[in-house]
Amino acid sequence: MDLHSASTVVLQVLTQATSQDTAVLKPAEEQLKQWETQPGFYSVLLNIFTNHSLDINVRWLAVLYFKHGIDRYWRRVAPHALSEEEKSTLRAGLITNFNEPINQIATQIAVLIAKVARLDCPRQWPELIPTLIESVKVQDDLRQHRALLTFYHVTKTLASKRLAADRKLFYDLASGIYTFACSLWNHHTDTFLQQVSSGNEVAVLSSLERTLLSLKVLRKLTVNGFVEPYKNMEVMGFLHGIFERLKQFLECSRNIGTDNVCRDRLEKTIILFTKVLLDFLDQHPFSFIPLIQRSLEFSVSYVFTEVGEGVTFERFIVQCMNLIKMIVKNYAYKPSKNFEDSSPETLEAHKIKMAFFTYPTLTEICRRLVSHYFLLTEEELTMWEEDPEGFTVEETGGDSWKYSLRPCTEVLFIDIFHEYNQTLTPVLLEMMQTLQGPTNVEDMNALLIKDAVYNAVGLAAYELFDSVDFDQWFKNQLLPELQVIHNRYKPLRRRVIWLIGQWISVKFKSDLRPMLYEAICNLLQDQDLVVRIETATTLKLTVDDFEFRTDQFLPYLETMFTLLFQLLQQVTECDTKMHVLHVLSCVIERVNMQIRPYVGCLVQYLPLLWKQSEEHNMLRCAILTTLIHLVQGLGADSKNLYPFLLPVIQLSTDVSQPPHVYLLEDGLELWLVTLENSPCITPELLRVFQNMSPLLELSSENLRTCFKIINGYIFLSSTEFLQTYAVGLCQSFCELLKEITTEGQVQVLKVVENALKVNPVLGPQMFQPILPCVFRGILEGERYPVVMSTYLGVMGRVLLQNTSFFSSLLNEMAHKFNQEMDQLLGNMIEMWVDRMDNITQPERRKLSALALLSLLPSDNRLTSQGP
Repeated sequence: MDLHSASTVVLQVLTQATSQDTAVLKPAEEQLKQWETQPGFYSVLLNIFTNHSLDINVRWLAVLYFKHGIDRYWRRVAPHALSEEEKSTLRAGLITNFNEPINQIATQIAVLIAKVARLDCPRQWPELIPTLIESVKVQDDLRQHRALLTFYHVTKTLASKRLAADRKLFYDLASGIYTFACSLWNHHTDTFLQQVSSGNEVAVLSSLERTLLSLKVLRKLTVNGFVEPYKNMEVMGFLHGIFERLKQFLECSRNIGTDNVCRDRLEKTIILFTKVLLDFLDQHPFSFIPLIQRSLEFSVSYVFTEVGEGVTFERFIVQCMNLIKMIVKNYAYKPSKNFEDSSPETLEAHKIKMAFFTYPTLTEICRRLVSHYFLLTEEELTMWEEDPEGFTVEETGGDSWKYSLRPCTEVLFIDIFHEYNQTLTPVLLEMMQTLQGPTNVEDMNALLIKDAVYNAVGLAAYELFDSVDFDQWFKNQLLPELQVIHNRYKPLRRRVIWLIGQWISVKFKSDLRPMLYEAICNLLQDQDLVVRIETATTLKLTVDDFEFRTDQFLPYLETMFTLLFQLLQQVTECDTKMHVLHVLSCVIERVNMQIRPYVGCLVQYLPLLWKQSEEHNMLRCAILTTLIHLVQGLGADSKNLYPFLLPVIQLSTDVSQPPHVYLLEDGLELWLVTLENSPCITPELLRVFQNMSPLLELSSENLRTCFKIINGYIFLSSTEFLQTYAVGLCQSFCELLKEITTEGQVQVLKVVENALKVNPVLGPQMFQPILPCVFRGILEGERYPVVMSTYLGVMGRVLLQNTSFFSSLLNEMAHKFNQEMDQLLGNMIEMWVDRMDNITQPERRKLSALALLSLLPSDNRLTSQGP
C-alpha cells in the first residue's frame, strides 16, 4: 500500500466509518477490515492519528484500528503478520514525538506503545526506554506529561509478564532505571508541595498529575522489579519515605477544596501511596518486616486517634485498616507452635507485632471500632427510612463491598479479636455488662451504642463461646428487647434478631427454639421492612442449622410461610425478592411434603413473578430454585403445576434462547426433579425433550444431569419415549462417543443399558447403531475396566432378553469380520470370561453369568459339542 496515494483513500473511509448512518458506516467498516492485512496499512494509520489537524473522531478511530492490529498481526507467527521492516518503521514513528494534545487519544497511544513493548522490548526495541527517559526530562509540559504517561503504561505492561525470562528482563530494567524513577518522583512531588499553597490551581493540578504518574511507575518497579528488595537501599529508602510523604499530602488536603479536580487527584495520590505498601506487603512479606512498626504506628494513629481528624477520608481509612489487617493475619508473621521450627524473619515479625499490640493499644482499637466505626451514621439511618431495601442490600454487601468502610471495620474487628481474643474478650464482656436492661427510647445515642456492641458480640460469636451464657442472655435480655415495639427501638430489634442468627449455630439450646419461632412470627409482622427482612435472614439460618427439628417448627409453619409470602409480595427490589425466595426455598426443603397445605398462594404468585422478572435472570434463577424444592415437596401433586412449570423448563433449557446462559443449570435440575416426581408421562412433558439434542451437542458440565433426565424418561414411559426420540438420541450418542471422556462413554452406555432393561424389544432396535461398537469393544478387549464392564452389561441385556436380536447382531458382525458365527461367538465368550473380574457390581456380574448360561441349551455347535 503506497503511503501517499493510500492516505487520502484511507482517510476518506475512516471518515465514513465515524458516520451515524449505517448505510455509510457498514461498507466503510467492511473496507477497513479488508485493509487490515494489507502491507503499509498501519503506516497510513500512524500518519493519520499523529496528524493533529484532522478530525478528532477520525484520529481516535485510526488509533483503535492500529491497536487492534497489534493484537492480531504484530506477532511473527500470526497469520498475515506485519513485516519486520514495517514494524521497525512503526516503532520509530510511535516515539518520534510525545505531543498529542487530546487526553483520550494520548492514553490510547500510550497503551498501544505498551502493547508493542510487551512483544518487542527490549530485544527488538532497545531504544524505547532511553527515549522515554530523555523525553520525561524535557521542559515542555505537554511532551513531558505524554512521555510520563507512556512510561507508566510501558512499565505496567512489562511488569505484568510472568515467564521467567521476561521476569529477568524486568528485574534488569528496574535495577537500571530505579534511581532515575525515584529522582523523577521526588522532583515532581517537591514541585507540587511548593505550588500547593500558591493558589494557582492549574499549576497545582499539572504538578500533581505528574506526581501521580511517576508514583505509578515507582509502584510497578518497587513491587515487581526486585527478587529481594530488602537488599536494595533505594527501594527501602523510598518505602520508608512514604509515611512522611503521606503526612505531607494529608496536610495538603486542608488547603484544597472538597469539590474540585485537584481534591480528586490528591486523594487518588494518597490512596496510591497506601497501595504501594499493601502490594509490597502482599508480594514481599519478609522484605516488609522493617516497615511493620512504622506502618502500624501510622495507620493506628490516623484511624484510631485524633491525629486523623480533619484530614482523613473514607477510602484512606479503609486502606489503613486493610494494612493493619494484612499485618495481623499474614501467615509469614505467625510462628509455628514449636518456635524453633520458625524462621528468624517470622520470629522477628512476630516480636514486632507483640511489642506493638499491647493491652492499652488493643483496648483502644477495640473500643474505637465499636463505639465509633460500628455506629450507624446519619446517612445510613436516612437511607433506612427512605430506601429500606437499598439499606439491607448495602448492609449485606453490594458491589462496592471491598471498599466500603463498614464491612472493612467489621472484618478488621473479627481478625484482631481472633488473633488477640484472650486480651479483648474481657473488654467486650465489660461493654456488654454496662448495657444490661432496657434502653431509654428517647436516648438515640444509647440505642446506637447498644446496637454497635451487639454487632461486635455477633461478629465475635465463635470466640465468645466459652465466655457468654447465650441461652440465659437470650431469655433474660434479648427476648424482652425484641418485644419493645417503639419505632425508635427498631435498630435494636433488627440487631437483636441478627445477633441471634449469628449465635444459632454456635450456642443455642434446642429447647429454646419454640420461643425463638414465636419471636420470629411476631417480627415478620413488624411495622419496619428492614426488621422483617433481617428476621427472614435469621429464619433461614435457623432452618439451615444442624440441630433444626421439624416437629418443633411445624406449629409455626403456616404463620411463617404466610408472612414470608406477604413479604415477598411487598418488596420490590430484585435482590430482596431473591433473598426472600431463598428463605422460602429453605423452609420448603426442610419440611418437604408437610408444606403442601400452605403453598397455594405461592403457586399462584410465581407465574406472575416469573413474567415480571423477564429482564432479571438472577431473580429467575431464584424462582427456579424455589420451584425445585416446591416440586420435591408436592411430589406427584406437582403435576398440577405443569401449565406453568413446563414452559419454564422449556425456556430455561433452550440453548437458542439467550437466558439459558443464566438459567440452564437450575432449569435442568428442575426438569430432573419434575420427572422424578411425575406420576406418568404427558404429551407436554414428552415435548420438552426436544431441547435435549442441542444440549448433548454442547458437551458441557451439565451432561451428567442430561443423562439422568434421559434415564428418567426411559423409566417413566419407555415405549412412547423411545418411539418418539430414540432415533435422534442414538445419533447424538454416536457423535458423543467419538469425542467424550471415558466417564462420559460409561454414562452413555448406561442409558443404553437402561433402555434395554426397561424395554427389551424396542431398546435394541432403537439403539442398534451403537451395539456393533459395543460388540467390537468386547472382542478387542477394551482396556478401561469400567468401560469393559459396561460393554458386557449392555451385551448381557441383549443376549438375555432378546435372543433373536442378538443372533442378527452376531450375523452382522460375522460378515464385518469375515468370520464364521461360531468362531466369532467363541472369541467373544472367551474374552467375556477373561474379563469377568472387570465387573465389580454384583447385579451386573449376575447378569453376565445368566447371559452366558443362556447359551448352554442352544443348538450352536460351539456350545453343544462335548470336550
